[in-house]
Amino acid sequence: MTTATARTDTRTGFGFDDLPALLSRMTGDEKHSNAATSTLDVVWVLYDRVLRVSPDTAQDPHRDRFYLSKGHGPMAYYATLVAHDYFPVEWLDSWGSFNSPLGHHPDRTLVPGVEISSGSLGHGLPMAVGSAVGLRAQALDARVVVLVGDAELDEGSNHEAMEVAAALGLGNLTVVVVDNASTSYRVPGRIAARFATEGWDVTSVDGRDHEQLAAALSRRTDRPTAVVAAVEEKFS
Repeated sequence: MTTATARTDTRTGFGFDDLPALLSRMTGDEKHSNAATSTLDVVWVLYDRVLRVSPDTAQDPHRDRFYLSKGHGPMAYYATLVAHDYFPVEWLDSWGSFNSPLGHHPDRTLVPGVEISSGSLGHGLPMAVGSAVGLRAQALDARVVVLVGDAELDEGSNHEAMEVAAALGLGNLTVVVVDNASTSYRVPGRIAARFATEGWDVTSVDGRDHEQLAAALSRRTDRPTAVVAAVEEKFS
């Protein structure tokens, strides 16, 4: 069950409780609904309570960056961006149609607020590592938060990125793993153990509890941070 706070965006009037209605405006056969709804609480908490970014600062070099590596399920991302005034709500109605800026995978050149074009699994975390290194080299006090799916961690590029991030001590990097038990070779606790073994600061939370998510996602140390957010199983 979702444990949420009753916050609304003062510019749009939308709050977390409005997200189902916003999601319902996006229709079609290729919705990847489970991929979208599994990330709903995490994405909302990030934009509502954690990330230092807004439509007014979306190009500010000091902003925090959010990378949706799980780009095949962008509906929750689009709905959250609308709720925080990044683009008009009417855009949702043309989602996935010809000439719509809102594709089945997010495009950073078309959608305000989107940092990376994503959907090819295994790319987001390595890209986030590179961005975190670049921000540190520029002495910018900004952080990178990347959302990955549990099954996406089967991609070998993620393991390499995990090793490098820990070796470089990237305290400005957070990965949040939305765990809906969809990975092929699932062992309970293994995701958290993998990150801990590499030297990450790891927290496991209920992926529907906004207080737990806000506390874990706000945490920063001198090591990269991993938050494993468990939600209901994909095929339950």
